[in-house]
Amino acid sequence: MTSHLDQVQSFCTHQRWFGEKGHDVDVEAMATSAWLSDEGVWPAVRIGFVYCSGPPGAENAIRVYQLPLSYHTAPVDNLGHALIGDWSEPDLGDTRVWVYDALHDKEATPYWLDALTHGRQLTGLEFHPVHAPDRTLVVPDDAQSLVLTVEQSNTSLVFGDTALLKVFRRLEPGSNPGVEIESALTEAGSELVPEVLGSARGSWPRAGGGTDSGDLAMMTAFEKNSTDGWSYATTSVRDLYAEADLHAEEVGGDFAGESHRLGAATAEVHSELAKALGSDVWAPEQMVEHAAAMQRRLDKAAAAIPELQPYAEGLSRAFTALAEYGEAVPVQRIHGDFHLGQVLRTIDGWKLIDFEGEPAKSLIERRALDTPIKDIAGMLRSFDYAARSLLADHQGDQQIAYRAAEWANRNRRAFCDGYAEVAGTDPRDQGVLLSAFLADKVIYETMYEARNRPSWLPIPLAAAAQLSTTESHDDDS
Repeated sequence: MTSHLDQVQSFCTHQRWFGEKGHDVDVEAMATSAWLSDEGVWPAVRIGFVYCSGPPGAENAIRVYQLPLSYHTAPVDNLGHALIGDWSEPDLGDTRVWVYDALHDKEATPYWLDALTHGRQLTGLEFHPVHAPDRTLVVPDDAQSLVLTVEQSNTSLVFGDTALLKVFRRLEPGSNPGVEIESALTEAGSELVPEVLGSARGSWPRAGGGTDSGDLAMMTAFEKNSTDGWSYATTSVRDLYAEADLHAEEVGGDFAGESHRLGAATAEVHSELAKALGSDVWAPEQMVEHAAAMQRRLDKAAAAIPELQPYAEGLSRAFTALAEYGEAVPVQRIHGDFHLGQVLRTIDGWKLIDFEGEPAKSLIERRALDTPIKDIAGMLRSFDYAARSLLADHQGDQQIAYRAAEWANRNRRAFCDGYAEVAGTDPRDQGVLLSAFLADKVIYETMYEARNRPSWLPIPLAAAAQLSTTESHDDDS
């Protein structure tokens, strides 16, 4: 029989959430948590902590992934896609068991719901309900779970159209920014994020000795009957393309009003974050450091992507201006990975979701204070993506290309107008900061598309061309 670690490795390497792709991977060990299930009850349920090798030269040579486990005494119909393997389990009296990813096992997921709802405390596992003002949402104990298929790096389950449980797959010691920020906003009474219902924290052995601890999962209210911002915006773009002779403001699906409301909601969340989690300022010398880091990213990207090289000098001017800015910059906790896919249009208005920050960055980087201008730049770039992502079906059509730019500019202006009305300051008045962060985002996009989606590379390259030749970006915003 194949060893259980070999079976775990084979299972993990075929999962979307497993980030160790593109290099040789060895699952070196698996530790397990206390049992969530009662003794003698099947399925037996606990959490596995999978230790595997990271990419060559990585700062953390060993990566840890969370793999919730459910053990059955016989194969389970309709769970073949979640089968990790079968082996004799010493912790269950050497019983031969069939082991599944417990998040797909409807007999196992009620243990998560019960633990979070009632605040269970187990050895090495803590489940914490979040106490929000005026809470009225109650999740039924018998709510059935359903795994969502949209997640890339984590796994989310919906319980009875009421609660959303996000289980973090790759684990790092410390507080997850999403749990920290969204819990703080919920406790402060914010209506602009889904209400946090609870979170789970656990401990696991550290490779090389000792123990690490961190967040394992978070449960929030499920925003049923909502639409993500990307789907909503691209529907508007399709409406525009279907009306050959109308401008963006003349089309029935004009999105500018929603963009204005989204800008206002973003400013309000930034204000709430500053109040709940504090703020600081970056001194001018820190801006020099950030400009240098942006320049290094540009140099690396230009060396790897020849198509970016003609615009490198122009983009570099934005970073030179940032280094010479000479003013203190207010900073605070921000979203950190802000785009149209990170917002939901609900019946009550816009809500912001997924405050975990950029997945590729370390936990320390994702929890660091930053300027809200970074979030604004991310959303402005997302409007451009929404407009241009559909151009592949209209190659060479200059009228459509013009109207795509018109749509993007109209909605970026509306977003900034809405933001300014609430914040009292217009992000377009901070042109040096905005230009630098827009350029830095374009460099990131160029690297990403070249590696993962070459057919979309023209989108950031078009922005690089415009940014490299434009002194002021008011027209873009």
